[in-house]
Amino acid sequence: MAENKTKPTQADPRAFIAKVEDEQKRADCEVLLDMMERVTGEPPVMWGETMVGFGSYHYKYASGREGDYFLTGFSQRKANITVYILPGGFEPFEEMLARLGKFKKSVSCLYIKKLADVDVNVLEEIVVGGVARVRELYRE
Repeated sequence: MAENKTKPTQADPRAFIAKVEDEQKRADCEVLLDMMERVTGEPPVMWGETMVGFGSYHYKYASGREGDYFLTGFSQRKANITVYILPGGFEPFEEMLARLGKFKKSVSCLYIKKLADVDVNVLEEIVVGGVARVRELYRE
């Protein structure tokens, strides 16, 4: 059975964020850390070397692949901040995305250059919805 290779670590998420060289990205990451901790009620945990995750859930696919992953999280990347809204895409959030502002997306991630480009309140609505969706789909 294949398993998720990204695992929680003992690294300090706040220390990771404190090392972000770009002052604006560091401040944006601090806002996301506080917001996601409040939304999930879970402390931040480093997943791998670059992802800050909150909470966790266990998944098992029909293919046999299974593992644990964070409810929501983010990663500071060179070009942008990646916000993880898991799983299954943004179809339920299209109305909110229309109000969000400037971003790009993939199946389960939002890519934001800086929080000033988006409406942070709408982003929080999306995170709340994503967390609720994961908790509903993967409750034990």
